Order: sequence, then structure tokens, then C-alpha cells
Amino acid sequence: MQKKPYWSGPKKPMSGGPKGKKNRNQRGGKAQKEELAINDEIRAPEVRLVGDNVEEGIYPILKALEIAEEQELDLIEIAPMAQPPVCKIMDYQKYQFQQRKKLKEQKAKATKIVVKEIRFGPQTDEHDYNFKLKHAIGFLKEGAKVKSYVFFKGRSILFKEQGEVLLLRFANDLEDYAKVDQMPVLEGKRMTIMLSPKKQTTKKKEAPNEEKPQEENSAE
Repeated sequence: MQKKPYWSGPKKPMSGGPKGKKNRNQRGGKAQKEELAINDEIRAPEVRLVGDNVEEGIYPILKALEIAEEQELDLIEIAPMAQPPVCKIMDYQKYQFQQRKKLKEQKAKATKIVVKEIRFGPQTDEHDYNFKLKHAIGFLKEGAKVKSYVFFKGRSILFKEQGEVLLLRFANDLEDYAKVDQMPVLEGKRMTIMLSPKKQTTKKKEAPNEEKPQEENSAE
């Protein structure tokens, strides 16, 4: 069988256009779905304009682009799925900045729930109990939930009532710092209680009453 000659000439260019040239809506070769169409990227024949700087209504796309150009701003398609699509005339970079700021504020408001676990045995001694109680107070002050449980190993399951008493005592000792979300529940070899931190209310210090000097009545 005759072998094909080895080709050492230039390789064929890869499909997909010249290397390194990317669309505005691409980063790393993948389309960015969060990017919105702007200006001549908008394909709808007519759009609905909204905003303080325009007379709201439905405009042909060419007219909307003309209005944006007159204001030296961008036509941004903010609701592409609407019929017709909704557009706003503003600076695109400013719009992106506002969206990032809004997203950052939403993330800051979203509270992350942290759960700390504290384990007891059914016959925990007093020193170990106080040590774990101190840790629980610290966790609750930091805003974390506390999941405390008694683990019953082997025949120690016979002392489940003793474990329940221990967890109820634990909740009672933490009443100034926590509220009970779930009373002691036995699940397999664990009896668990769930505690959430109480909102710390700061009392305003009352200013001490200053005694006003008594005015002496002058004798007439």
C-alpha cells in the first residue's frame, strides 16, 4: 500500500474566525448571558422606550436609535422578552455599574446561616459541661445557631432520659442568649436540640438627673 506524502505546508485556519477576535458579549470563548443588547445589536423592528429622559411610548428602532444618538447615550434593551422589547436610553457603562452595585447590595443583605455543633455524652461531667456552655455563648454572640446533641454509644441509649434532661438544662442556661427552635428529638443514636441567637437589644443609658440649684427667695 502506497503511503500519502507528508504535507509540511501551512495548516488550514480553524473555523470560528480569526484567533483572538471576540464579540463584546463573549469572554473566554463563552457567551455572557447577562450582557444586554445595545444600539445596533437590537434586532426588534420597534421598541418601547421608558425613562425620565424620553417621552415613553413605542418607537421604530431607527427613531429610538436617533433619540439615543441625539443625547449622546446608548439604547439598552433591558427587557428583551417583552412585546415589543423594552429599552432605556442611558450610558451603558453607568448602567453596568448600577447593576453591579445592586447585586453587591443584595449579596450583602443575604445572611449566611452558620450552625455550630456541640456534642455531649449522656454522663458529661460538670467541668466539661461548663466548658461547652462557654463555647455555646460565644457562638451565639457571633450570630451562629447552635446544634447541641447527646450521642448514645452502645448500651448508653438506656440513659436517653438523662440526655434529654441535660439538653433542657443546656437550653435553660442559655435563655439569655438563645431561643429554642427545636426541643430535644431522638434520631437514631443522637438526641438533638436546636438553638438560635436572640437579637441583642442595647439599652440606652439614661443620663443622670442633674440637680438644679435651688434659688433662694430674697426677703423683701
